[in-house]
Order: sequence, then structure tokens, then C-alpha cells
Amino acid sequence: MSILVCDVGTSGVRAAVVRPDATVEHVHHREVLPSSPAPGLVEFDPVRMADATLEVARAALAAAGRVEAVGITNQRASTVVWDRTTGRPVGPGIGWQDLRTVGTCLVLREQGLQFAPNTSATKAQALLDEADPDRSRDLCIGTVDSWIAWQLSQGALHVTDPTNAALTGLRTGDGTAWHDQALEALRIDPASLPAVVDSTGLAGAATALDGSPPIAGIAGDQQASLVGQGCLRPGMAKITFGTGGMLDVCVGAERPRFATRGEGGCFPVVAWSRNGRFTWGVEAVMLSAGSNVEWLRDDLGVIDSVEASAEVAARCDDTGGVAYVPALLGLGSPIWDYGARGALLGVTRGSGRAQIVRAVLEGVAHRGADLVEAAEADSGTAIPTLRIDGGMSANETFVQALADASGRPVEVAPVREATTLGAAFLAGLAIGTWRDEDEVASLFRPSAVVEPERRLDRERWADAVRRARAWYPELSALDF
Repeated sequence: MSILVCDVGTSGVRAAVVRPDATVEHVHHREVLPSSPAPGLVEFDPVRMADATLEVARAALAAAGRVEAVGITNQRASTVVWDRTTGRPVGPGIGWQDLRTVGTCLVLREQGLQFAPNTSATKAQALLDEADPDRSRDLCIGTVDSWIAWQLSQGALHVTDPTNAALTGLRTGDGTAWHDQALEALRIDPASLPAVVDSTGLAGAATALDGSPPIAGIAGDQQASLVGQGCLRPGMAKITFGTGGMLDVCVGAERPRFATRGEGGCFPVVAWSRNGRFTWGVEAVMLSAGSNVEWLRDDLGVIDSVEASAEVAARCDDTGGVAYVPALLGLGSPIWDYGARGALLGVTRGSGRAQIVRAVLEGVAHRGADLVEAAEADSGTAIPTLRIDGGMSANETFVQALADASGRPVEVAPVREATTLGAAFLAGLAIGTWRDEDEVASLFRPSAVVEPERRLDRERWADAVRRARAWYPELSALDF
């Protein structure tokens, strides 16, 4: 019983077919880049995104033949508002990175309401204020999963799942209902919001595709990656190293003890839901990861390609005392300092290209170790082994540095984008392709296991972070 997965990311959409043995076949991809019409604004074209998703999904089906179900995974918190009758968006989609509502969030905080600009709540308000200021139109509000489910079902389904709903900022703390006070403050009609269905369960038919297979799995990208890497038991954790970095650790049936953000700078998240029951997780955030390697390539010209960073860094045994703090956009967990900035420290006349490149890779590795320590503190559970995916998981020098910085074995996912596997597993659990979470967990086969070889200097690292903090004090004062 094969599964078609639609994976809708920040820079493109991908469709693939996952077989019962967890092999991924017939991958088709289309680039759909966001735009930035002004500083701090990030928008995308919902129609282009939907058209590209249907194109790659149909191409994968044409190559693979019949599938028994569809799974959807997506960039989280990005927001679309569309007309229920025509199905047309009322404006651009607003990306999760968009910061146009920072001022609104600060005003609402003074009223006792806590919203972050990277959640959907104030993005939806901004779109409504522009297209429907008197709130008289019959509109649908959704995250990207809702928009794609609407398209796949030809307008029959307006749904989301708890992993995405929790990232809207409009859900109650226990994840079981829409937050009436938040909806009232933002003038959002609850009738415009999607029905919340299980992450693994039959939602409805994808009638836009041949055979009308059921949509049976929905999850935000980070939770899908957690499931895709077999982290289905408490204490199992993964980090996705893409443009940024996200650590998610499974904590089980009990919701984490903190309401919004723990003392370690982590957030409670719904990892997935099945049969109406939640499995919870804790998430730690690195604001810039792979973007630091892209900076070496695109802005400094120190390396010719991202892939070259591994070989260049391997030309030296250590950084020669050079330290790099990857804070191009500030620091996330555990510190949350938006005013911190990247810092290159300890440079001497003898510091060369190899030392600089290694320092950048080790800096990202140190931040990965920071996330582990933060998640352990906030989850109350030990993380004995790390599993990783994302673009940087292919960098052998970086992976070794991560093992050394964290003092833990690192298991590299067999596919670079574990989101696809996760969405397939969730859909397959709903239709019986796999029996239960234990069977799904048993399918994980790392492409490599990297053991620590030496201990990187974490005390020196902490001092480097201290020096990089509060470069812009006014931004450091922001707290979402």
C-alpha cells in the first residue's frame, strides 16, 4: 500500500511515492520561491504554490501508478486567506518569516495577549484587515496544509491537524479548541477556520488526483521530520539542519509543564495526533544554520559551493583558536536574543581559509549542542542519541563536529528530507500500511552513525556567545 506525499516547503514543492518498505521513489520537485516586496516582508503566490503541488503530485502518480493514500507536510504558520465560494485567495500568502505584524504583537501584549509575529494569528488579521475590513465576506483562513487539502479535494475539505493548528497562535494551550479571546481580539470568525482532524486519519478524498485517494496524513514539517526519523518514543530527538535548525524531542502523552516557552527557551508542540490522542514534543530553535555556509559561499567567496565546506574545513585539525557564533538573525533557544549578531573571534595573522570554514561549521555544531541542552532542560528527559536530516546532514565534517560538541552519537537520516517519510508514515498508519508506531520506528535505518572523537571547548563557546549578544540592544529587548 503505497503513499503519495505532497511536501510544500518554503522554497519549493515536492511530491514522492513511499513504498511499504519505506523506500522513496518518483520524486518530482518545482521551485516556488517567496518574495520580499519590502524589508521584513515575506510573501508567496498561493495559486502558483497550488498549481505546482498538483503538477508534481500528478507527475509522481503517472510514474508510480496507483497509491492508497496521500500525506501532506508543509512549512508551518505561513497563512492564506481565500474566498469560500470562488476558491480564490484574497491576497498574497504571508510567509512564516514575515515580520510585518511585530508592532501589532507589541500592542496586543499590552492588552494581555501574547502573540509572536512568526505565528499565523496576526498574519491572518493583516490579510483580513486588507481584504475584508468590516468582516462581511465568507472567507476561509488556513495554513499551507489547509490550502493544499482544499486544492486536492477541489474545495470539499477545509481542514488542518493539531501540529499546524498549534502554530497558528489561535489554539488553547492544551490544543483542544480555538482560543475565543484571541479570535475576538483579532476579529476572526471561528467559522472561517478549518476543522482540526487527526495527523493520522482519513480526512477526505483527494478528488483532484487520479483514483481520488484519501488524504490520510497531515503534519507540519518539523513534526513530520520527527516521525520520519523514527523518533516516536520519549527521549528520542532529531535536528533538521536547513536554512535554520530545529530540534524536536518526543516527550509522550503528557503536555510539557510550561505554557508557552520554557526556561530553556523551548516551546511545547503537538508532535502528532492519532485516534484523538496527542503525543507531545518540545522544540528548540536555531535561527540560522545552513545560511552561514551560504554566507561563506555567496557573500565572502571563501568556498565555491556548500559541498566544498566539508573538504576545506577538513584541511585543518582544529580552528586554531578561531570561534564563530552563527547569529546572523539573532540567537534562538536557549537565549532568544534578536539583537545578537554573528561574530568571528580569535582571528590571527595565521588564521586561514580552512580555519575560518571549520570555525563556521563548529559554530553551527555548538548551536546544535545548545539546542540539545535546552531541550533536555525543558523536557525533563535525557537525549542519548541525535538523529539529523536537512542539507547539512550530508556534510561529514559538520556531523563529526556535532557529535564532538554534543558528546553524543549522531545518526544521519537515510534521506535528506525526512519530512516525506514522516507524512507517509502518518498516512500509512491510518490505512494499515504499518500497524503502529513501533513498526514505524523499526523502519529507521541511518545512513551513517558518527561517534564523538573529541570534546569541543564548550566553556570557550559560551564566552563567544556572550560577546555576540545584544549587538543591537533595542532588538534584544524584544521578547516573543
